[in-house]
Amino acid sequence: MGPEGMDIFHIISGASFIVQFVLLLLLFFSVTSWAIILIKFFYLRKAFKESDDFTEIFWESRDLSIAYKEAKNMEGSPLARVFSIGYMELKKLRQNGPGAVQAGGASLEDRFSGVENVQRSLRRAINTEVTRMTQMVPFLATAGNTTPFIGLFGTVWGIMESFRGIGLTGSASLAVVAPGISEALVATAAGLAVAIPAVIGFNYFMQRIRIMETELHSFSADFLNIIESDIIPSKGSR
Repeated sequence: MGPEGMDIFHIISGASFIVQFVLLLLLFFSVTSWAIILIKFFYLRKAFKESDDFTEIFWESRDLSIAYKEAKNMEGSPLARVFSIGYMELKKLRQNGPGAVQAGGASLEDRFSGVENVQRSLRRAINTEVTRMTQMVPFLATAGNTTPFIGLFGTVWGIMESFRGIGLTGSASLAVVAPGISEALVATAAGLAVAIPAVIGFNYFMQRIRIMETELHSFSADFLNIIESDIIPSKGSR
């Protein structure tokens, strides 16, 4: 086999149907994984940036309604969305709910009930945001775990083809063995090429998501402290 015959494209085009199918399947995993990696990278980068900006606005603002107006302009921030849901629940309680805080208002039991309602809303909002951030990320774990074995299947098949060629020709020369071995090595390399970035991407994104989840819980606790100390006991609303 000449140098041209050992070209990667000639190896793939001359591979058996099973090996070509394996490589096509690995191509699907690769394209999908890289698409998810790019989408999630920019999504989480925007989420962290806008959440940092909102945190600054929230602590500098003296009025929660101002923070709420700013939060509506930060659609990429999970933290702003969690605050918006908590703020709307608090507003609903003040206006209509049984635990509403009215001038001259609610009993201590109603006040605690109001805090619990807001707390439940914040918890649900955090769970929703974590679910939103983790969407598609498990596919990277699936790709990282399965593609080496898919490539290994192609490797085994390529070696089987090599032995079959030896059996048909009765010769173990390089010209007989090389095509099957080449197919096997290409399948192995392709499986690893898909798995490595997928595993790295999965670990990176899960770490970033855990950091954001911690920030959401911390912000939720701070927001509830503000409600308990300043808003719920107050007579009248801001």
